[in-house]
Amino acid sequence: MAADNEEIKEQDVAFTEETIEETEQAETVNETVEELQEAQEDTLADNEEDVSSEEAERGGKFFRKDKKPKKDKKDIQIEELTDKYKRTMAEFDNFRKRTEKEKTAMYEIGAKDIVEKMLPIVDNFERGLAGLSEEEKAGAFADGMDKVYKQMIKALEEAGVKPIEAVGCTFDPNLHNAVMHIDDEAFGENVVAEEFQKGYMYRDSVVRHSMVKVAN
Repeated sequence: MAADNEEIKEQDVAFTEETIEETEQAETVNETVEELQEAQEDTLADNEEDVSSEEAERGGKFFRKDKKPKKDKKDIQIEELTDKYKRTMAEFDNFRKRTEKEKTAMYEIGAKDIVEKMLPIVDNFERGLAGLSEEEKAGAFADGMDKVYKQMIKALEEAGVKPIEAVGCTFDPNLHNAVMHIDDEAFGENVVAEEFQKGYMYRDSVVRHSMVKVAN
């Protein structure tokens, strides 16, 4: 009976020691698991921080790129209408300038045409007055013709018509039409010696070239 009690005590001690050992192993495992969990949580936390900082950086970049506020549809429409108005006004201004230039050119062409048709009349007046004798010039008829001639010349001058200077001037092909050349020491080289028909200018353009004789 005593032997049985001893055996039971030994078994109880062995069981207790095994229980303690198992408990210690369990605690060690728990501690290891807790350490692994803590390490995993730390790693996840670090990763989340990295991700958060990266996303924040990306968000910041995105915000910097797109920080300009979007325009309202009304503002966009106003800008489009303003641009269209400016372009229309520019086109109208160009059209107005072009029209004025064409109108001026047409006016000058018409005026030159009328002046050119009146010049033969002026020529006839000059020939008629030049062919009168001294006695005829003193008559009333010649005096009236001379007054009409002078009135016509004055009207042409007021309209911008003026005769081209020729005799004694250097020959200019833009103003003079040389129909004859002579050798005359009384005149310099390439100088107009005589005028056969008077030339005229309207403003800055030639209506009729002077018909002249040029000394070589």
